[in-house]
Amino acid sequence: MHSVLVLVAALVVDLTWGEPPTPVHPVVWMGRLQRRLRRLAPRAPVPAFLHGLVMAVTGPVVFGLGAWALLRLVSSWPLVQLALEVYLLKSAFAVRALAEAGLAVFRALSEGDAPAARLALRSLVSRDTSGLEPPLLAAAAVESVAENTSDSVVAPLLFYAVAGVPGALAYRAANTLDAMIGYRGELEWLGKAAARLDDVLNLVPARLSAALLVLACALCGASPARAVLSWWRDGAATESPNAGRPMAAVAGGLGVELEKVGHYRLGAGGRQPGAEDIRRAVFLMVAASLLAAALTAAYVYGEGFRVALASP
Repeated sequence: MHSVLVLVAALVVDLTWGEPPTPVHPVVWMGRLQRRLRRLAPRAPVPAFLHGLVMAVTGPVVFGLGAWALLRLVSSWPLVQLALEVYLLKSAFAVRALAEAGLAVFRALSEGDAPAARLALRSLVSRDTSGLEPPLLAAAAVESVAENTSDSVVAPLLFYAVAGVPGALAYRAANTLDAMIGYRGELEWLGKAAARLDDVLNLVPARLSAALLVLACALCGASPARAVLSWWRDGAATESPNAGRPMAAVAGGLGVELEKVGHYRLGAGGRQPGAEDIRRAVFLMVAASLLAAALTAAYVYGEGFRVALASP
């Protein structure tokens, strides 16, 4: 019940207050650590790869083991330990912040303010948004909300179920580094290890997220049948082995075509997305997140019950 209480409390904190202040946000600390390590990176391919490998290992080790050690340190004070677990777990996932970011783009597009939508979209995507027209702005927002259902919610909760708060923090550290340097171009060699580690860590969460989004479609008035079909047909269309799974499921469920020009097209044959589809994608994300939390709670409770029965 302790692990379930931590999960429920963290979810309530997230939905009620959102993100911790920047100066005390563990994910901000992850970014600062990696930026400092990046300044030391060599430029030659092989040394850059080795440095990137050190960076990929350092984040999960520092924050995963750090969380474990800190929780052990305060274990003599149960209430302090509980509060710290809730705080650290909440910092590893972000339902409210993701919803707010998506809805900011929705509101701007609903008002016909494309420049404001492009600006708001920058909190969801790292690519250049300056040349995107409203349908592609809506598509990018829907894609990001769908993809981050896995990266920002389902994956941290899955790692919490498997390895507790330290597992959730270790995953978040790996995923944060991938978001910083896991790109082709000048960062390709430095970011190779981070990108491959993130790919491996998200193999199961991405597919679980797609399945949960299909269930969310059934709950939110979208089409679960089209979601499954699109997931099956287009889930492997993206360069990432994982990102396309939840994005394709949402494209099919909403009946829209999601295109990143020159890279992929998901839900081919669907209509062009609009502002309302962003709002619907946010609803699907929230529903899938609550389903993921329920599954996590059931799993950790079941594991605790099994351990209790096995104890002499």
